Amino acid sequence: MRAIVLAGGKGTRLAPYTTVLPKPLMPIGEMPILEIVIRQLQRHGFDDLTLAVGYLAELLIAYCGDGSKFGVKLDYSREELPLGTAGPIALVPNLNETFLVMNGDLLTTIDYAAMLKYHRERGALATIACYQRDVKIDLGVLDVDSDNWVANYIEKPTYHYSVSMGIYLFEPEILKYIPKDQRLDLPELVIKLMQDGKKVNVFNFDGYWLDIGRHDDYERAIEEFAAHRDDFL
Repeated sequence: MRAIVLAGGKGTRLAPYTTVLPKPLMPIGEMPILEIVIRQLQRHGFDDLTLAVGYLAELLIAYCGDGSKFGVKLDYSREELPLGTAGPIALVPNLNETFLVMNGDLLTTIDYAAMLKYHRERGALATIACYQRDVKIDLGVLDVDSDNWVANYIEKPTYHYSVSMGIYLFEPEILKYIPKDQRLDLPELVIKLMQDGKKVNVFNFDGYWLDIGRHDDYERAIEEFAAHRDDFL
């Protein structure tokens, strides 16, 4: 099965580490987060991988090579200019079957094979892995009407959101919505699909998921991997 791992971003929120190291190579325990991702994909049957690279690409290529040490076939698609999260997909050749797209900096226990099975059962053009995230507001929140009267007052509420995990399954048909050599992000691609009357599927996941975007996320990922290594590998 095909998978594209997005590994071309600069990871500016993790500076200064990412001034010399691409974020997917940030170590979690004894291996980079990207290696954890690749090993998980291989275990679930995704063994034909493309890394979409840009920033500090040479380091990623030097570390991962042809993928044989991970038990996968691995090649690279290099963007010369930043193309967002969806734009690089158009550079990858031979996407003629269902394929997975994901960020290369996720620590999760998702079952990629189960997501693929669900995607096929639903006959979906696109499926987004979805996670329920609670956001607590440590302030009193006012609902104010159009005439500046207080309609409601909620003290320190918790809001519940369905959020994208940064993991997608697509059918080749979506390629016609991605212009070549133009910047496009995955949320924009999804909106394009819906505007064209296409239904976008959701795969709900309630296990472990962490997007390693900030310093505190990175520190937490190191702790979680050390404590539950077998769950991830």
